[in-house]
Amino acid sequence: MQIEHFTIDERFCGPPKSGNGGYTAGRMAAHLKGTVAARLKAPPPLGVELRLESSDSEARLFDGTTLLGEAKQVTLELQPPPSPSHAEAEVAAQAFPGFETHNFPGCFVCGPERPPHDGLRIFPGPLHSTATLAAPWLPDDSLADDAGNVKPEFIWAALDCAGAFALYPIPDGLAIVLGELVVSTLDQVKPGERCVVLGWPLGSDGRKRFAGTALYGADQRLVAIARAVWVEVSASSWS
Repeated sequence: MQIEHFTIDERFCGPPKSGNGGYTAGRMAAHLKGTVAARLKAPPPLGVELRLESSDSEARLFDGTTLLGEAKQVTLELQPPPSPSHAEAEVAAQAFPGFETHNFPGCFVCGPERPPHDGLRIFPGPLHSTATLAAPWLPDDSLADDAGNVKPEFIWAALDCAGAFALYPIPDGLAIVLGELVVSTLDQVKPGERCVVLGWPLGSDGRKRFAGTALYGADQRLVAIARAVWVEVSASSWS
């Protein structure tokens, strides 16, 4: 059993008082190889020392005795749409729904209030009037590891919010928060690389909604793919 302690910096928030779901899921999956499913069971707090317990096949994240989430190795069968060009993604992003209304405008991934070099600023909009959303992404230098690649938790974060916006519209008074993210990472990206993020709907079941996301690199190679479960909640309870 491997034990790691870390805190989620305020920079990496999703809702104002908790960590971004994709980022937190990526931290949970840090020591697991292959395709990983990370499930969030409680809002991950900011600025609090958390404990990650990992084995070769699974991991659990705790705040004291409270279980915040679990991760485990799984398989994923999901075919993503082909990558548009970076220029096409730039055009799509101009119609990002979050520019008009956004439950969490300070979100690390998709918050329009976050300045360049701070948030990821991934703003997915409809691609060619289809159900697929696309956004350009230029990873910042601050996201790199010692080898010069974007850290895995930021790949996970990039795969998060595009799926949520692919599930819009959301009824008034409700928001959707990430329940589970299953990620298969195939390659790496470098800071400054002209990437494209896609999101598309995969259906719903009661309060649960399902979406696929994909990250493509500069040469339109598939870097990572994900399937997410989103859960409807009261917007006021997460403000």
